[in-house]
Amino acid sequence: MQDFNDTIFALSSGGLPAGVGVVRISGPKALYVTNVLVGSLPEPRQAALKTIRTRNGLVIDHGLVLIFPGPASFTGEDSAEIHVHGGKAVVATLLEELAGFKACRLAEHGEFSRRALENGKMDLVEVEGLADLIAAETEMQRRLAVEHTAGGLSKLYEDWADRLTRARALIEAELDFADEDDVPGSVSDQVWADMAKLRSELSAHLAGADFGEIVRDGLKVVIAGAPNAGKSSLMNALARREVAIVTEIAGTTRDVLHIDLNIEGYAVKLYDTAGLRETEEVVEREGIRRALKTAAEADIILSLAELGTPARSDFPDFDGKVFRIGTKSDIHPIDVKHYDLCISSATGAGLAELHQLLVNDLLARSAALSLALPSRLRHRTLLTDSLEALSRAVTAMSAGLDVRAEFLRQAAHSLGRITGRVDVEDLLDVIFSEFCIGK
Repeated sequence: MQDFNDTIFALSSGGLPAGVGVVRISGPKALYVTNVLVGSLPEPRQAALKTIRTRNGLVIDHGLVLIFPGPASFTGEDSAEIHVHGGKAVVATLLEELAGFKACRLAEHGEFSRRALENGKMDLVEVEGLADLIAAETEMQRRLAVEHTAGGLSKLYEDWADRLTRARALIEAELDFADEDDVPGSVSDQVWADMAKLRSELSAHLAGADFGEIVRDGLKVVIAGAPNAGKSSLMNALARREVAIVTEIAGTTRDVLHIDLNIEGYAVKLYDTAGLRETEEVVEREGIRRALKTAAEADIILSLAELGTPARSDFPDFDGKVFRIGTKSDIHPIDVKHYDLCISSATGAGLAELHQLLVNDLLARSAALSLALPSRLRHRTLLTDSLEALSRAVTAMSAGLDVRAEFLRQAAHSLGRITGRVDVEDLLDVIFSEFCIGK
């Protein structure tokens, strides 16, 4: 159990050794302990070079010190940063000295960000965006995370929740004061027109969830096909290194191999799978089962076949895009009639076109979409719940106003759970476990 009365500290600047180590301190005693260690505090938010000492007067290091009196700090509490040389012994001595103060302890995973949430400095969408920003490996992941941390998506959800609240208030006024002269009649007519419009806005927003999850988690591309179709050779060619074993022996690949690619700023997860054929060999059959399972979960399947043999176009439980790729064009005539693309992993022919094919698919998915998109399953689930409740409210014309008002309350409640405005305590431990100790 986290105690928000404690003062917490942690190394916030990453692994050691490093050029600089930044130790962050936050809580009721943050300025007091910093003052003890550095002698006198600098002006707020102004860096000053100080000598950092133990309480016994021994010099730990010389470094920059900054203080951030609350609530004008990341956490909303009194905070400080001590910048020292990033040697392991220097940082360890400083952390040990901080731990010696009463009610000071090492921060838990994500505790600085959790305090920012508790103190109203961030909401849950912004916190999740911050976690994604730290984890971002591609340009589009960075842009999506920045969009979330900037608060634009939160503002959209809060505006929608406010419209729902106002609609409920007007309906309840009509229910409670229908006989009063100062309450206009048929208030619900204007309410339901706005709620129908909101339903359309919410539905259009939810339609972008697939692409949001692709940007955050990566486009899942599965290479499938018969044994010796060139799947592992293509995997190695796209990775530009030997990831998969390539031999003339059919059935070499028994398990699903995976690499991450960065294509035009998008994360692409590429999977090489076992060759698809009828076999009695137990291990190979398990590999084929895993191959079909992975293919069913893909966004795109590259169905490979050696030129002159048909490329499979149907896969169980998969209704996404299948591109038929003819392989080994260096030893077979190119056939544009029966394949979407012909390639040779040996010579590199067609690989640039395959790269562009994936880029074009990503661009088509993102057409007319901004990056103010839901990007997590949690977002999608709660938005779906909200849309379903709102749809029931709009369409249940024969139900009483009190019933329809309850549907609106449910819709607002689901939206509130996205930003953390209501009832999300059960989610917090899971979300903040994604963070490193110093954040």
